Amino acid sequence: MLNDTAPLLSVVPSGAADTKPTVLSVSVEDHRYHPLQQTLAPSALELKKGEVVSIIGPSGCGKSTFLRIAAGLIEASSGKISSTADRTAILFQEHRLLPWKSLLNNISFGLQGQKLSKFQRMKKARAVAYAMGFTEDDLIKYPSELSGGMRQRGALARALAVEPDLLFLDEPFSALDIGRRRDLYRLVLHEVDEKQCSVLMVTHDVTEALALSDRVLVMAPDPGHFAKEYEVPLARSERTRRNLLELEVSLLADDRIAQLFNMSNWEQLV
Repeated sequence: MLNDTAPLLSVVPSGAADTKPTVLSVSVEDHRYHPLQQTLAPSALELKKGEVVSIIGPSGCGKSTFLRIAAGLIEASSGKISSTADRTAILFQEHRLLPWKSLLNNISFGLQGQKLSKFQRMKKARAVAYAMGFTEDDLIKYPSELSGGMRQRGALARALAVEPDLLFLDEPFSALDIGRRRDLYRLVLHEVDEKQCSVLMVTHDVTEALALSDRVLVMAPDPGHFAKEYEVPLARSERTRRNLLELEVSLLADDRIAQLFNMSNWEQLV
C-alpha cells in the first residue's frame, strides 16, 4: 500500500532563493515565427542559484519556445537574455543520443570541451553512469540496443556529466514510468542540493512541477505569456502525495488556471 503521508522525494528542503544571486535573466518582449503571428507576448523571469522553476501550460502555448530562447537555441524577435552560468546543459523529451556512439561515448561526449584527458573523461562518464544505475555491459551498447527509459537516463547522464550550473529540461520525463521518473527526479535534485545547479523546466504535469519546483509559472496562450506565478509553500521534504494533491487543488482553484487546462469542472472526473 502506498503511504500518502510519506515524502515523495527525500531531499534537502528547498531554501530561500531570493537571497541567492541571479544565474539567468530572460526578458522576451516579442517573438514571432511568422511576421503576422505573435508567438510570445512580453514574458520575463529570473532564475536564482540553486533554484528550480517550472513552466506549465496547455499544449502550444509557447512553453518550449520560451525555454529554447532562454537556453540560447533560438533568438527572440525582441528581448534580452543574461546568464552567469559557466556550464549549461539541456535535456529534451527525445533522448538525442548519437546513434553511432556507444552509451559510454555518448555520456562522455559533452566533456570534450573541458580540459580533461580521454582517461579522465571516461572515468568521469563511468562514475555518472554508475550513479544512474548502468552496468559495464550497458555502457558498450549503442542507443538502438537500449530501452526507451535507458536511453533517456543516458541523455540525463550526458547532461549531468558536465556538472552544469544551469540545466534546461524540456519535458524529459514524460515518456517514463513513475518509478523511473522518481529515480531521475532524485538525481536532478541532488545536483540542485549538492552543487547548487539552477533548473528551468517545462512540463505538462502539474504534480511533477509542484513536486520539484520552488516556483511554478503558468503560461497562457495566444500569444504566450505568464498568467500566474505560484510559489510552492512547502519544503520538498514536506511534499507528500496528500500535500501535493492539496497544492494542485489550490493552484486549480483559480478559475483562469483551471480553464487553461480544460479543468473548469476539475472535481468531476468524467
